[in-house]
Amino acid sequence: MKQIKRWMFTTILLCGVMGVQAQVMKAADLEKYAKEKYGDKWMEAADNLAGRLSFDKNESLTFQEVVQAPGKSKQQLYLALNYWATATFKDKQAITLNDKEAGCIIISSTIPNIVEHMGTLNKYSVSITPIIRLDIKDGKVRVTYTVQNYDILADVSGGWLSMAESTSKTYGDSKRKADDKTDANLYDENWEIAHHYPFVKKDPQKRTCSKALVMTYAYSNAILDKVNEAVKNGVIGNENDDW
Repeated sequence: MKQIKRWMFTTILLCGVMGVQAQVMKAADLEKYAKEKYGDKWMEAADNLAGRLSFDKNESLTFQEVVQAPGKSKQQLYLALNYWATATFKDKQAITLNDKEAGCIIISSTIPNIVEHMGTLNKYSVSITPIIRLDIKDGKVRVTYTVQNYDILADVSGGWLSMAESTSKTYGDSKRKADDKTDANLYDENWEIAHHYPFVKKDPQKRTCSKALVMTYAYSNAILDKVNEAVKNGVIGNENDDW
């Protein structure tokens, strides 16, 4: 009976973990995390980050770090990280490669609406789709986080001037579904990070891109924190051979 109760408790706990970690953290929690680390002056924070960030040959921002896991085998680490990836990214299409023999897991999942900004003419909603690669060997895991573009949903009737012109005017919802093409005021763009502020100083979208860069970098740190936790302590804290 005790074993049944313990199983039920663990199942409930795991469901809670999966729900909370569905995208590592929600946009609101990510913003709080970013402010705690870098402050809420987004342009100043972006300028500070720009000096220590670099682009790869494809003009993508790439962050890489090796997590040490002394005494843990490749198989143990693979199982822990496969468990973490499955519990964290509930979209079945998010895990694009899961190769136990090669010791490689690749994840690609969109984090929607990390920034919403109302400009003079337009309103912008920014999403990102980073690629997270986990390379696993005995005693260590290499985490590679890559993102090239900001995915932009622009609302041409959502800026300050548009609202001032007509208080009764209805402007688009920046949270609309990606396949919804019914609102003529909404259109999609891809902004290459390397070609926007703070890497390009003269940028009309500098305020939007400043916050987007800080949030993108904060998410890379959140991913690394979660991988570290999964490697060292597992997802729910009781993954061991003593059962």
